[in-house]
Amino acid sequence: MYILDGKRLAPNKAFTDSEGRQYPRNWLKLTTIEEKQAIGIEIQPDPVVAVYDQRFYWSAELPKDLDQLKEQWTAQVKETAGTLLAPTDWYIVRQAENSTSIPAAVLARRGEIRTFSGEKEAAIAACADVAALAEYLTGSDFNRWEALPEPEPETPAEEAVVEEPAAETPVVEETTTPVE
Repeated sequence: MYILDGKRLAPNKAFTDSEGRQYPRNWLKLTTIEEKQAIGIEIQPDPVVAVYDQRFYWSAELPKDLDQLKEQWTAQVKETAGTLLAPTDWYIVRQAENSTSIPAAVLARRGEIRTFSGEKEAAIAACADVAALAEYLTGSDFNRWEALPEPEPETPAEEAVVEEPAAETPVVEETTTPVE
């Protein structure tokens, strides 16, 4: 950041010094540090800007209202669950209208979605502060709506059979010497 006469100079913008001399917009880019310092420009590091997640905080030090956030995110979970259930709703309607059975896989998946939704809603409700809520909502568990695959059982390592390399049989060359 460049400062001249207590004012910050914007990059790529023309400026005038205290003696009335005008400088073109590319002057800061084309000059050396020594040339800038010769006319009184101070070079200062850019201020550190605090980073915060605007979904949960108004500023770096000011969190949003926890109850409103819980309400908002619970509604989001319910909406997502409804969206995931919607493609199979016709099975439920068909069963109600003409008693056609619903495939077991569909019932299992619908139950799984409702279970995930209930777990997410309970986890949101259990958060004691905005930091805990933000940590949960930005973690991998919140966005997971599929069951994790069961880990395969570990099988004991089979003893490796080490095969001895086959012994090479020496090749015996027979040479005959001509008899004179």
